[in-house]
Amino acid sequence: MESVVFTNDATVLGLLAAILGGVFYTSQSSHPFWQKFYKYIPALLLCYFLPSLLNTFGVVDGDESKLYYVASRYLLPACLVLLTLSVDLKAILSLGPKALIMFLTGTVGIVIGGPIALLVMAQFSPELLGVEGPEAVWRGMTTVAGSWIGGGANQAAMKEIYGVGGDIFSVMVTVDVIVANIWMAVLLYLASKAKEIDQKTGADTSAITELRKKVEKYHSENGRIPTLKDLMMIVAVGFGVTGLGHMLADIIAPFFIEHYPETEKFSLHSGFFWLIFITTTIGLILSFTKVRNLEAVGASKVGQAYLYILVATIGMHMDVSKIFDTPIYFVLGGVWMLVHASLMLGVAKLIKAPLFYMAVGSQANVGGAASAPIVASAFHPALAPVGVLLAVLGYVVGTYMAWFCGQILQVIAS
Repeated sequence: MESVVFTNDATVLGLLAAILGGVFYTSQSSHPFWQKFYKYIPALLLCYFLPSLLNTFGVVDGDESKLYYVASRYLLPACLVLLTLSVDLKAILSLGPKALIMFLTGTVGIVIGGPIALLVMAQFSPELLGVEGPEAVWRGMTTVAGSWIGGGANQAAMKEIYGVGGDIFSVMVTVDVIVANIWMAVLLYLASKAKEIDQKTGADTSAITELRKKVEKYHSENGRIPTLKDLMMIVAVGFGVTGLGHMLADIIAPFFIEHYPETEKFSLHSGFFWLIFITTTIGLILSFTKVRNLEAVGASKVGQAYLYILVATIGMHMDVSKIFDTPIYFVLGGVWMLVHASLMLGVAKLIKAPLFYMAVGSQANVGGAASAPIVASAFHPALAPVGVLLAVLGYVVGTYMAWFCGQILQVIAS
């Protein structure tokens, strides 16, 4: 950009923090105006969109700022650790096989939906295929896969792993948020009709009632206000594992480059890939230790705070004006989501799964920890943590499955 108002990253970080604070403050406001406003405009969309306006209108230069680099290398791995260490596999299994089947069906729907959508749209626009370089459509689609299986952290991971260019990423982020929130609106509407739908399908909802009571009991017995010691332990675990991840990635990536050059196509030459893989895996291992007790004092909330800072820095790279230049990408995203939705509804009907499992299983993939609790609480407020549990599972598998989806997309595109 020829002229930018703010070039100091400390000032830019202050702007982003103020935007995030304003969004969260107003989204929780009891004022009728804000309640009506956020009924139609999702808060998450604003966390992407408002920083993008700073870039679009020359207030900041997202390409020159180093904030995204810092957020993606330090906050992102720490975020993944704090989100995955709270995984309670026993609690997830207590939902019964149908809940996990619906969650995994949602994951499969995203993995195969992307390639199917690309093949379908290529029949009308052949130029979507065969493009090389960082602006290739398939590369941009990997970031949507990361977001729709895991969340913003996994999306950022795919951006780095597959070397996604800024222009295609700007469009795909917007496609991701808008299409995903349209689907969430559909799920919230279905939630209001859950009782009638479950009666028609003959679904057994007794396990949901039992789990609701168990969740309420756990939080009443374990939840407490965090002390400074608790918060420092959360910070120590998050950034301690991040440091270890960087150290190991700096060893493993060069080893594969030197000894296994043919593995480059599997992203094994990428230090960032190993950083994300290592930190996610360690977080999952910690979920089987006493470290997972940090969740009782808000480990995942701290992780989500890191995540939203990352979201804002991602948004700062967006150029909103490009949306109107490429409507075909929104159709592409719509076809992709249609494949996912059709598979979810079809399997739910086939196994007679309660609508709750279908809706939360889908949103745990597509929306992640930011919105899965919203859909879960639409059924009952006490069930919101169930959305978090499944969403955290999405964070765990998100990087792996999105990477796999990217491999399929790469084959199709070439």
